[in-house]
Amino acid sequence: MSEPAAATSWHARLAELGLRLPPVAAPVASYVPAVRTGNLVMTSGQLPFVDGGLRRTGKVGGSVEAEDAAHDAKVCALNALAAVDDLVGLDSVARVVRVVGYVASAEGFTGQPRVINGASELIGKVFGKDGEHARSAVGVAELPLGAPVEVELTVELR
Repeated sequence: MSEPAAATSWHARLAELGLRLPPVAAPVASYVPAVRTGNLVMTSGQLPFVDGGLRRTGKVGGSVEAEDAAHDAKVCALNALAAVDDLVGLDSVARVVRVVGYVASAEGFTGQPRVINGASELIGKVFGKDGEHARSAVGVAELPLGAPVEVELTVELR
C-alpha cells in the first residue's frame, strides 16, 4: 500500500487523490449509517450509491463484470468513509481495522476477493500504512435493491 503524503489530514489526502466524499447515503431500512463504541466506528453496509441511486444492479460473474464491481466497491468504500466523517470527522481516524465486502455472485463466480480489492486499494491509497486491514470478501445470492456489492468498515479513532 502506498504511503500518504506527510499530511495528517485524511481530507487533504483525499483531495490529493482527486477524490471527494459524497453526501451520506440515506438508510434504506431501519438503521443508522455508522455507530461509535469506545474508540471504534463501525459502518453499516454501504451500497454503490451515486447521486442517490445505484450505479448498476445485477450479479457479478453474470450481468456485471468483476472490474465494474471492483469500481462499485470503491464507491461503497467512499460512502462508508462519508458515514464515518459525518459521525466523528474523518480526521479523527487513526487507522482502518477491518473491511467486509459482500458480492452478489452468479453461480460459479469465485472472484470475490478481486472485487473487494476495489475497496481495499482505495483504503490503502488514502490511509497508507494506517489503511492495512483485516478483511472478508463474501459471495452472497442477493444484496439489497439488487446491488452487486456492499462494503462495511471498522475504523479505530485517535
